[in-house]
Amino acid sequence: MTGQPSAPDDPTVRDSFSAPDDPTSALNPRLPSPLQEVVDERFARHGLRLLLKRDDLIHPRLVGNKWRKLVPNLRAAAGRPLLTFGGAYSNHLRATAAAGHLLGLPTIGVVRGQELADRPLNPSLARCTADGMRLHFVDRSTYRHKSDPATLAAVLSAADAEDAFVVPEGGSNSLAVRGCQDLGAELRGRADAVALACGTGGTLAGLAAGLAPDQRALGIPVLKGGFLGEEIRQLQDRAFGGPRGNWSLDDRFHFGGYARTTPELDAFADDFEIRHSLPVERLYVAKLLYGLVTLAAEGAFPRGTTVAAVITGRPFPERAAPRDPGRADPV
Repeated sequence: MTGQPSAPDDPTVRDSFSAPDDPTSALNPRLPSPLQEVVDERFARHGLRLLLKRDDLIHPRLVGNKWRKLVPNLRAAAGRPLLTFGGAYSNHLRATAAAGHLLGLPTIGVVRGQELADRPLNPSLARCTADGMRLHFVDRSTYRHKSDPATLAAVLSAADAEDAFVVPEGGSNSLAVRGCQDLGAELRGRADAVALACGTGGTLAGLAAGLAPDQRALGIPVLKGGFLGEEIRQLQDRAFGGPRGNWSLDDRFHFGGYARTTPELDAFADDFEIRHSLPVERLYVAKLLYGLVTLAAEGAFPRGTTVAAVITGRPFPERAAPRDPGRADPV
């Protein structure tokens, strides 16, 4: 498996997924994650119910889809160092570093942008190093070709990590996709449509596979480019041997691309926080919720539809929920 991004497809790795000496069992996740109904007139006026699938409450350090995607890879790594990829503000890098800290595993983060090596670390990368992650910066051209076997081998050698278990950017591989099936299974019979924000597509690929045949999954990409549909199809093909579930994408709500926001989006997120006492993560969750409000106003969901929004993360740096009597009733 050394140096191969597709290593988790190896049958021996599948066997380790359910190993009885699972090191992640001591992390005490909150599963299934809570499902809460929020009363919001922007949905109610169209005859819709809005539920929040609070994956942000699974674990204090491995929040949301990061738990579902990382834990299968942590099991498969079987104690080997973990090497993965991300940008300077990557939630995935922070989660991987936190997992390594909690489990005593060495972690290496390959960071996009060689020019960052000589600059002070931003808060996100500083958190990674505080959790013991060793950062290795690469130029952007090398980063774009990181899946090429020769490029990957060169990166592993330069990072002195030839023995590492490689997890792709965003954590999206076959193990992660199969792990995210549990998210869909937890929502079976609870909603008609399930929506989430998408980066690399692994969570949506698994979610759709876990839902019942009469449910549909909707992805809100946070990157522009229109490439994600093919990525999800490839992920499902590698994980399941073919397409699974009823899913679609709406590419209108990326607000300029990854890690980009606008005053309009910030104002929307501030308002949602006040309405529902929920800290809203800006890079993913705010775009998801904005998209759902827009779709509700457009009549995209028939009256009587129950929509579940997957809350995949919390703001970083973390802050307390706004002090407001917003309603969030357990379903």
